[in-house]
Amino acid sequence: MSQVGKSPCRALVAAGCILIALAGCGTTRPQTRDTSADLAAITAFNARYLKSINDGDIETLSSLTDDDHMMISPNRPPVAGKAANDAANGATFKQFKIDETWTPVETIIDRDLAYQRGTYTVVATPKAGGPAGRKSTGKFVRIYRRQADGSWRMTRDVLLGDTPPATN
Repeated sequence: MSQVGKSPCRALVAAGCILIALAGCGTTRPQTRDTSADLAAITAFNARYLKSINDGDIETLSSLTDDDHMMISPNRPPVAGKAANDAANGATFKQFKIDETWTPVETIIDRDLAYQRGTYTVVATPKAGGPAGRKSTGKFVRIYRRQADGSWRMTRDVLLGDTPPATN
């Protein structure tokens, strides 16, 4: 057989090998993880977090945030870092008895991060007396980060108040 006769066979064999190799490179869907344990852990985390707020327990509250925790609230500059958050929360706890509730609407677990959105209500009653507690409501988005030991800590807390800022 001449050289010309062998080339089409080689080309067909090569094309077949390429097609077989490409068939193995097809995209596959990622396996769905069972996140029920993570959801339960975040629900338990939220109960501890809220209890520490409502009890004015700055030590427990601080232990539930990571070092770069950031809180973003309406009409205030962001509070960045654990120390700044502890100082802000500590000052609030000295002045007010806080009664806070959350209603999560959606929680998404994505490996070592979890995202939660929902609504909140806060009643802040002055400890020094005066008018009954101030009530505020709004929406929140929170980001939680899984720690090396598998536990969760809050890393971002964004609050969106229902009451628009006052205009001049």
